[in-house]
Amino acid sequence: MTAVDVAYDVTGDGPPIIFVHGIGSRKETWAALIDALADRYTCVSMDLRGHGDSPTPAVPYTLDQLVDDVEALRNRLGLGAIHLIGHSLGGMIGPRYAQRFPTTTSTVTLLSTAAARTADDASRVQGVVARMRREGIENVLTTLVDRWYTEPFAAANPAIIERRIEQVLTTPPEVFLSVFDVYAETEMAPWLDEVAAPCLIVTGEHDPGCSPRLNVEIDRLLADSELHVLDGLRHSIVVEAPDRLLPLIEDFLGRRSAT
Repeated sequence: MTAVDVAYDVTGDGPPIIFVHGIGSRKETWAALIDALADRYTCVSMDLRGHGDSPTPAVPYTLDQLVDDVEALRNRLGLGAIHLIGHSLGGMIGPRYAQRFPTTTSTVTLLSTAAARTADDASRVQGVVARMRREGIENVLTTLVDRWYTEPFAAANPAIIERRIEQVLTTPPEVFLSVFDVYAETEMAPWLDEVAAPCLIVTGEHDPGCSPRLNVEIDRLLADSELHVLDGLRHSIVVEAPDRLLPLIEDFLGRRSAT
């Protein structure tokens, strides 16, 4: 299957960053980070195939197809080497892109993602997908929201939670399940050591599926990386704590862009 011309927004000027969201999300997820970075970087946010304003080719999708969409977007915009920042599934797309396209990768930031899952880890995440197929996505949303946000944040920000649920429910079910399959079945451990680009790794202390334990392994497997664990947070660190992420990203890009 050929690459898809995904929907995207471009803001700012400077070295290019492509932001890649996770399952059932949208390019708007990155708004707070982009607002802060656009004075120094060309910030490109995209909707994954089947999400938001992007075309919806027939499922199933693969990780490499999602990577091909990123490369097609880079070419379409005439960009040179790019920084990649990805969350969750996007945190798998980024390093896979870097492995396949090393000469056009400046850095990769992996946010709230997973590798080196044990058999129990893999069984749990695959069980979530099986439950959604069995019971329906909407009936599992409460479980997902509880995994994504801390209770105080969810209680204080009902509009954000409502918007996130809306994103999931307006993603075609077959697309949501297909990209969840990609996330559940991808195991990066066998090839992470082939990623040469500098990598920033960040996850939440209480992220059940992308735990610090798994991210310590990601850090160990990558050739050139640094790891930060944000205390008190779960999965949606981009939305819940952009103020805590921003200094880490700014510092990393500032130091590693030069090298």
